[in-house]
Amino acid sequence: MGTHFEGIEAMKAEVGRHLGYSEWHEITQDQVNRFADATGDHQWIHVDPERARRESPFGGSIAHGYLTLSLAPALLSEVVSVGGISLGLNYGCNRVRFPAAVPVGSKLRLGATLEAVEEIAGGAQIVMDLSFEVEGQAKPSCVAEAVYRYYS
Repeated sequence: MGTHFEGIEAMKAEVGRHLGYSEWHEITQDQVNRFADATGDHQWIHVDPERARRESPFGGSIAHGYLTLSLAPALLSEVVSVGGISLGLNYGCNRVRFPAAVPVGSKLRLGATLEAVEEIAGGAQIVMDLSFEVEGQAKPSCVAEAVYRYYS
């Protein structure tokens, strides 16, 4: 486990701190296909590896950008934990970009930086900068300013 905070007050003192990285996780074609089924997004660049090898600029199939983003809760749980709260909610994103593709078969990890802690009724709103990296790739595959709410 990466960084642990015991309560919201402990987070306030760490604004601006990089919290660490998740483990590397392989992105599989089965995972991409299941995401396509769940979302109805069956674009060939994701679900037709043969056509993607022939016709895409990536040399093979790639993960959906939103599949990458949807891994945030699971990967973030490897980076940071917060105790002393009754509830944590994903409140949304202020910004999301997908600067580089995630090729099927590649390994992905998440890095997180605590950017803001703002008091709200009953708790705090937390902003984290998330950066999804593909092993061996210079550019991140997804960058997001994610907003969470933690309640005491």
